[in-house]
Amino acid sequence: MAWFGRGKGSADEVAEAAAADTSRFPTADESMIDDAGMGPLRPRDRQIGANEQARIDAGLAALAAAGVSVDDLDALGAAYDREYAEWHGTRKGKRPDHDLIVEKYAIGIGEHLARTTDLRWRIVTDVFGTDLALADQKEGDFIVVPTNLVAARWMRTEIGWIPGVVRHLIAVRTDAR
Repeated sequence: MAWFGRGKGSADEVAEAAAADTSRFPTADESMIDDAGMGPLRPRDRQIGANEQARIDAGLAALAAAGVSVDDLDALGAAYDREYAEWHGTRKGKRPDHDLIVEKYAIGIGEHLARTTDLRWRIVTDVFGTDLALADQKEGDFIVVPTNLVAARWMRTEIGWIPGVVRHLIAVRTDAR
């Protein structure tokens, strides 16, 4: 028994997850890391690959299966609020993995931004690491990491924020055009 293995599944399950074609974590672009182990001070981005596209497709499919349209911010926000309340109201030992819920709504927010702004899905590497993000294609200096948006608010138990935050980002990008 591993010291920190509680709740992680059997060794076979862990090995199977590790071998899966679609990783939740993008592969870091090691060419952007200097000798001191630091990433670039200015974010660098590259095209998404097949694994990242599969991750986006899976998130969109999960939302669609739940009857949630990423084109409707109010519906997306209401679905997130309901799912958070359900998760929060469940006994700790019985709760589903919140990472999967965060991922699903992060993909929904990101796809909404990709459909309504000049931002496009990219893999972004900076001093904080490598993430699936959205970046503008002109200057390359406007980056949104949807997982960070959702995870930070999840930790602070915020609800009701999705429509306002996403509409603000859309307005900022509209003004930038």
